Amino acid sequence: MKQILMLHGINHNMFGKRDPVQYGTVTLADIDATLRTLGEELGVAVESFQTNSEAAMCERIHHAFEERKDAVLINAGAWTHYSYGIRDALAILTCPVVELHMSNIHAREAFRHRSVFADIVSGQICGFGIDSYTLALRAAVAQIARG
Repeated sequence: MKQILMLHGINHNMFGKRDPVQYGTVTLADIDATLRTLGEELGVAVESFQTNSEAAMCERIHHAFEERKDAVLINAGAWTHYSYGIRDALAILTCPVVELHMSNIHAREAFRHRSVFADIVSGQICGFGIDSYTLALRAAVAQIARG
């Protein structure tokens, strides 16, 4: 079975409590359950990881490389806009990487319009709430199928 890693970034443990206008009331547990269920339907296993530590995120990405994950989904939150450390860790991966965001980062504050990951990921999905996650998973599975 193909293995997909979902990486949740800084402050995502606060989904459901944090800024419901931007992020809704869905919790991280809800998102992970949705991804696991869809993953089963698509014939892939989805593992989720969340951290508020940039170092831990980089270490988990390194571990994903060693595990030879088939794809990685990442919603790095604010790190998206400035973490060259996470960017460099993602660049090590040889599998498809899909960047995603619940909110439309291009319709928010100017500093959120730029992703330092954009030039190394397979693609980006943003602005669809929890559906950004399911769209990203479907995109990753399609990328895997294309080889």
